[in-house]
Amino acid sequence: MKKPITADNAFLRLATLCARSEQAESDLRKKLQSWSINDGDADSIISRLKQERYLDNERYARAYCRDKLHFNGWGRLKISFMLRGKGIEQEFIDQALAEIDDQQYANVLEDIITSKAKTLNGKDSEHKRAALLRFATSRGFETNLIFTALARLTSTLTHED
Repeated sequence: MKKPITADNAFLRLATLCARSEQAESDLRKKLQSWSINDGDADSIISRLKQERYLDNERYARAYCRDKLHFNGWGRLKISFMLRGKGIEQEFIDQALAEIDDQQYANVLEDIITSKAKTLNGKDSEHKRAALLRFATSRGFETNLIFTALARLTSTLTHED
């Protein structure tokens, strides 16, 4: 049987984790719960992490937004949905999404559409277009931006049939 974790040890573990990468408060609370730390101690640990600037939901939202756009190819809608699911305040979500450069965002969208289009062999252009629309929508991009990107890429897509 594992030795129980003390509140001090739990704080040190979470501080180390937060020093390595940004963390959401909800994820840290789940860890504390899994370590059987009582609610009172968990609240004081979270407060101390915030006070010592290890934990900051605004900073987390910005980092999450950047990472999910660039590494996962997610759009604003999916990023926003996932951050809300982690209990991040809407104000912080809106600020983080506002920091996304519109040109970079459009480039990521076009890149994922172009990449996906290469995997859609043997489909006519309308089926390909519909598949790309569904794909980009599932990644959380806004419909109007998807249509704009598809219109720009139409000549490329029809030449690959």
